[in-house]
Amino acid sequence: MVVVFISILFLLAGYFLARSNDKARAVGRPLMAFGGVLFLIGILFSTFVQIDAGYVGVQKLYGSVQKNVLYSGLHMINPLLDVEQIETRTQNYTMSGVHDEGDKSGDDAIRVLSADGLEVTIDLTVLFRVMPATAPDLYKQTGPEYVNKVVRPISRTKIRDNAVYYDAVSLYSSKRDEFQARIYKAIEDDFKKRGLVLENLLIRNISLPVSVKNAIESKINAEQEAQKMQFVLQKERQEAERKRVEAQGIADYQRIVNENLTDRQLQYEQIKAMKELAGSSNSKIIVMGKGSTPMILDAK
Repeated sequence: MVVVFISILFLLAGYFLARSNDKARAVGRPLMAFGGVLFLIGILFSTFVQIDAGYVGVQKLYGSVQKNVLYSGLHMINPLLDVEQIETRTQNYTMSGVHDEGDKSGDDAIRVLSADGLEVTIDLTVLFRVMPATAPDLYKQTGPEYVNKVVRPISRTKIRDNAVYYDAVSLYSSKRDEFQARIYKAIEDDFKKRGLVLENLLIRNISLPVSVKNAIESKINAEQEAQKMQFVLQKERQEAERKRVEAQGIADYQRIVNENLTDRQLQYEQIKAMKELAGSSNSKIIVMGKGSTPMILDAK
């Protein structure tokens, strides 16, 4: 459109010069011809517009947004229209406490209050895209800065609103998935009203206060010590049980021996021992007592 307006200025200037004296007329006619060619070129370029892949075109006529959407490709339009291209591919917006990791430099993490009154810091990434059919409404109601006007404030607000239902430790551990699903549903509903589709919500990190971290570490250490002590006690019980079984076995053996051992058995065992001793190459003296078992002594 800029080329068209410039060409009109050339045409007007050439027209007025052509109506002046002969000397000015000699300049005015070529100027009119140049303005005419420039006008045709401007009209030609203003009539055709190309929409890139992954974008849609929103048409504007003197500030009024048209309902028709231009999809990717080459289109012939009213040369008086302005076309604003809006991306419909997946976009991400990250809010992080790590410097230069998020879309805003510095600490941009979300600080929320949990149910137990503790401040919890959350790093979040929002994956979203614009619905092509509702791009004109989004542009009309919000403008091209929909990320800062819709995505960022809604995400931060919904996280703060829903964090109050969980205590800090639950957010960090057992209730993390439940919390993510809850805020996903809340953000998805608000995005849909604005013409945005929430594709995914990624909780990158949840940071607890230092005092809570220390308490959790102390608890974990205490639990590990308790488990270690239980293991030691179990081992000692097993060792005590082993000794008891061993002692019971010895006692049972002694009882059985005492009950079944007779004089004849003792005499038989003594005779066997004497026979072995007698077969020895050493010198012996056998002492026989009246009514007693013979004894063999070494003569050396």
